[in-house]
Amino acid sequence: MTFSSATPFDILTDYERRSLTHVAGLPDQIDAPGLWRGIAFRLGAKRLAASFAEVVEIISVPPLTPVPGADTWLLGVANLRSSLLPIVDLKQYLEGERTVQHATTRALVIRQSGGNVAVLIDELLGQRNFNEGQIVAVEGVAGSGYAPFVQRAYRLGDTVWGVFDMARLTRTPEFRQAAAAQGGM
Repeated sequence: MTFSSATPFDILTDYERRSLTHVAGLPDQIDAPGLWRGIAFRLGAKRLAASFAEVVEIISVPPLTPVPGADTWLLGVANLRSSLLPIVDLKQYLEGERTVQHATTRALVIRQSGGNVAVLIDELLGQRNFNEGQIVAVEGVAGSGYAPFVQRAYRLGDTVWGVFDMARLTRTPEFRQAAAAQGGM
């Protein structure tokens, strides 16, 4: 196509056609058997992913109101569209090490019985697709605090991604008690 005689619409159509030719297998992979898709994130040096079904929303860290007497990993509550949302420092809950907040810090809003809760992550890394051929052992990902929540892992290139079970996290009695009691759920 020569751009000198093309309309803007023709140029955009050509761009789309050419860009789609470089997306290897994407349309076929969306519903492919054995495909697992999730939201990828970083906690310290760990690369993790959570199921799309478990993450309600991704937000920047909102202003927090501390909760006196709460566990240190419960950072406080935030007003998110007129609803109180408990905010948990996930790294501190799992490792005992507080997350240093910076420009890439985000919160994943997840469902739990009685209402939503947000967990702080170091960095959002986008969407990742994995297939059964990429499954590896979880030993390198599931340290002591992570072991109950990471039951599966995938290798993509040189990186091992642990699948973090947010639903299991929200069923943990210690987590539920702090998040529910402080969030008014």
